Amino acid sequence: MPFIKTAHSTPPKTKDADDNASSHISALSSPDAERRWNSARALGGVVTAIPALAAALADEPTPRVREALMTALMRTGNQESVLVLLPYLRSQDAGLRNAAIEALQAMPEAILPFMTTLFADNDSDVRILATELTRNMPAKDATRVLCAVLDAETHPNVCGAAIEVLAEVGTREALPTLKLCAERFSNIPFLSFALATTIARITSVES
Repeated sequence: MPFIKTAHSTPPKTKDADDNASSHISALSSPDAERRWNSARALGGVVTAIPALAAALADEPTPRVREALMTALMRTGNQESVLVLLPYLRSQDAGLRNAAIEALQAMPEAILPFMTTLFADNDSDVRILATELTRNMPAKDATRVLCAVLDAETHPNVCGAAIEVLAEVGTREALPTLKLCAERFSNIPFLSFALATTIARITSVES
């Protein structure tokens, strides 16, 4: 599901704009899926619509409309939108879960304050998915977050996911952490290989 990030400014509110948003919010509960889809698209970036979008997303049965609701939240791009989307990282519906990841990836600044909590989650699957949320962050931020994960994480699969992302976005500041991990995980072949590859890539790119 492609999400398109667009810069936009918020025009001054008018009574007509407020009435129009209210009309679209009401239409989110329409029995007509096409009408719900159109209204979700129209509410993208409307901060006051976030609670209604959240409620609609929780009950929406149509994948196309769910995608539009998530896109609307992504276009708002604030921490309130992030809070709506985070629970879907636990969804058993792979399509819904992946759509939430993609939407959250498009909000790197808004998601950043939540990363510490995500990486402290008891569910290793959530921690693995959290590594994906760093891909669109500035390289400096992604490196700092993922190195902090590697310093504390004991689950090999979570570490492997963090290393995989660092292989793509990591900066030279990751090298000390990666080298320490190479010593810690010397007895786990797949991590040893991933670490050696990542260290070599960062060294060659940054040299």
